[in-house]
Amino acid sequence: MYRIGDLAREADVTVRTIRYYEELGLIDAPDRQDRGQRRYTDKDLIYLKRIIQLKSYGLTLVEIKEIIDLGQTDPSGEKRRTMLLKHYREKTSDAITRREKLDNYIDDLQWHIEQLESVDDFQGCPGPACADCKYLEKCRFAVQAHKD
Repeated sequence: MYRIGDLAREADVTVRTIRYYEELGLIDAPDRQDRGQRRYTDKDLIYLKRIIQLKSYGLTLVEIKEIIDLGQTDPSGEKRRTMLLKHYREKTSDAITRREKLDNYIDDLQWHIEQLESVDDFQGCPGPACADCKYLEKCRFAVQAHKD
């Protein structure tokens, strides 16, 4: 059994976060026990950690609430499992897209670093040296030689 402060420490959240999650119906507020204090169980800790995990995956509290609420109408857990799979697939797809953009950004920075380290005439770039530059195809500022 945990008091609210103990539960907060175990889950690495604030007491206010626990109370907020109770207000939203994400976790049940237990009845007050001796001396009017609430006592939480290991099950409450697991639910709280699960909420934190889902938030870290980018699910909103509204989405998490929908998943939790399915437990009331879906004793088999199949609907929750399906919904989790849907969210996980969406988050995976989003993460892959972000990673691709980040990889492109890193590649762009790396060739710029190489180019800056290797250029002989920094002030002349872009300029006449563009014709022989190995970064010609990548550079947005390259000056194309005019054919007469």
